[in-house]
Amino acid sequence: MASSGLHRIIVVGGGAGGLELVTRLGDKLGRRERADITLIDKSRTHLWKPLLHEVAAGTMDFAVHEIDFLAQAHWHSFHYRIGEMIGLDRQKRVVELAAYIDDEGHEVTSRRSFGYDTLVIAVGSQGNDFDTLGAREHAISLDTPLDARRFHARLVNAYIRGHAQSAALRPEQLQVAIIGAGATGTELAAELHYSTRELIAYGLEGIDPEQDIKIHLIEAADRILPALPERLSKAALKLLENLGVRVHVASKVGAVTPEGVKLANGTFIPAELVVWAAGVKAPDVLRNLDGLETNRINQLLVRSTLQTTRDDNIFAIGDCAACPWEDRPGNFVPPRAQAAHQQAMHLVKQIRRRLKGEPVQPWRYRDFGSLLSLGDYSTVGNLMGGLLGGNLWIEGLFARLMYRSLYKMHEYALHGAIKVTLDTLGRLITRRTEPHVKLH
Repeated sequence: MASSGLHRIIVVGGGAGGLELVTRLGDKLGRRERADITLIDKSRTHLWKPLLHEVAAGTMDFAVHEIDFLAQAHWHSFHYRIGEMIGLDRQKRVVELAAYIDDEGHEVTSRRSFGYDTLVIAVGSQGNDFDTLGAREHAISLDTPLDARRFHARLVNAYIRGHAQSAALRPEQLQVAIIGAGATGTELAAELHYSTRELIAYGLEGIDPEQDIKIHLIEAADRILPALPERLSKAALKLLENLGVRVHVASKVGAVTPEGVKLANGTFIPAELVVWAAGVKAPDVLRNLDGLETNRINQLLVRSTLQTTRDDNIFAIGDCAACPWEDRPGNFVPPRAQAAHQQAMHLVKQIRRRLKGEPVQPWRYRDFGSLLSLGDYSTVGNLMGGLLGGNLWIEGLFARLMYRSLYKMHEYALHGAIKVTLDTLGRLITRRTEPHVKLH
């Protein structure tokens, strides 16, 4: 790919929206040498974020589903550069990256900068612990695949330790507390109920799953899934309670300790494993990005065109963008994978218009509803809006197929129909020859 004299497009962040965007731009512009396209990300690989709870529970093997950025760039005619954005010079149109240091403390790339003509910021979001005492030290936030794998390794070690010891289990042993009953926390609770029992079946007979294992789901609001329809919340609560998950609503967390979670009302919930899944915010770096406007959770404020409010050359998409929701005045588009996908597909067309000197058109969010996967037990949700012209409640097998189709749409945007079909068949075959839960 030639780069000299071409329009320079930089996308920072290889999440769902960012990777779909550079893949399509590479296919349509990079391959034809109409633009020079670069993806910047501090990780080497991509995993669709809604799958992180499955990686954490061990019901999905990260290595099977990860996408290597270098390979994707090679196949789809864009560049990939490793690094974390630490600054921006809007006058010079330059993105500044920190030095990249490997796990052994060696510098792989020095601090450097890249020039752009069009910049798209798609750095996603991370957990917001609201400065809760002990949260950073004693709880794991499922922000990245590394976090999810780290939690799963601790989970497996905890169960092996509990099985092997001769002494009685401590009060917090084999207990998991999930703080935040949004989609991630609720789905994780159901996945863990299934995966822990699968794990015990592989020779850890010293543990009684009904007596020794407890999963706590803690939510500050008066119901779980407070951002989703109440009917969905009630259905999920009924299933979790039937599984024996202990649900604590209207329960604000006061502190996290090595032995568990202390609620603001003084109640103590023992747990040796704590997951923080309450609240989100955009990365702190966005707060001081050369004067770009942000809200209280660090999201970049954008107009309906997805351009930042103070710089038409800079766009923001996905969870790091606060985009007005036209159908609900005064609200922002919610941080959902479907929003990031829609924004990426819209921006592909708008960047092509921008290269032609044509005005950028506004984007409008289309809410297709919400789906919630509760492990192997059930899937529930509602389909709505332009998809059906109404609101339809679904559950069971059809809901599960619809839920899985969301991931297939993401894979299709990245790989096309042939590769997605072959990969799916390969995974189905492999799954029949391997444990249904990751054991290490």
